[in-house]
Amino acid sequence: MTNIPKQERAQILTEALPYIQEFYDKVVVIKYGGNAMINEERKQQVMEDIVLLSLVGIKVVLVHGGGPEITETLERMGKQTEFVNGLRVTDRETAQIVQMVLAGKINKTLVNLLQMHGGRAMGISGMDGHMIRAKMKNPALGYVGEITDVDIRPIKDLLEKGYIPVVSTVGCDEHGNAYNINADTAAAYIAGAMRAFRLISMTDIAGILQNRNDPSSLIPVITVEQAVHLFETGVISGGMIPKVECCIDAIHLGVERVVILDGRVPHALLLEMLTDEGVGTQVIPTAPCESDTCENKTE
Repeated sequence: MTNIPKQERAQILTEALPYIQEFYDKVVVIKYGGNAMINEERKQQVMEDIVLLSLVGIKVVLVHGGGPEITETLERMGKQTEFVNGLRVTDRETAQIVQMVLAGKINKTLVNLLQMHGGRAMGISGMDGHMIRAKMKNPALGYVGEITDVDIRPIKDLLEKGYIPVVSTVGCDEHGNAYNINADTAAAYIAGAMRAFRLISMTDIAGILQNRNDPSSLIPVITVEQAVHLFETGVISGGMIPKVECCIDAIHLGVERVVILDGRVPHALLLEMLTDEGVGTQVIPTAPCESDTCENKTE
């Protein structure tokens, strides 16, 4: 920023003011995982962004996965990984390894990074206080969980005490069995239960594209109805299907807006939340002209 003229720096800061006012004291759930976690430089930038958002009064809840690191750990331990429709087949031993990697290594690493950048963070697992309750989704998948209930009291307690809750997506049932929970699904349920102002899903693609081979065909804003139509016409396909389905679930659960954000863009969170341009695709309940919550970004 040292090469930017002073007037331009001032303009950048004043541009953020109305967004800071809009988001102040609002709950924003950020789902962070997959390939967006691999690049160390980007990871540091994401943590910086989250700390800044927290310091200007936004109640940030960080929900993380860690698929690539789980796969790497399983390979080192000599266990093969099998996926069915994007879900990891999880036997009892694999469920324990998932718990170790998510609730242990990754969760504490993210907490430490946030604190290194000046934030106050606290790690919590979906098993703590039976926060994420689950049941077996499909016996063929093993210990892959389908969420039955989310108790947000531990998250609210941490927010009220000024912490950034960092949630690892491991669930459990009444018998103490641990379940591997899809991070997008967990983030949607948590955001819905929190009645979050935003759910931001960080990924490694630009957003929803009209033409998957043309990055310039990014759809900046889409309604739930329009998204369903793109499912039917095959525009949304492959790995994007479960991600967009989770966005729609979050809307139905009470989240005002969901953003599919390109985590490869430097400081994508700040660009999306505190500038006029935004990055990625916003999923909204109804068309902007029909919604009382229309904003400049969607006009």
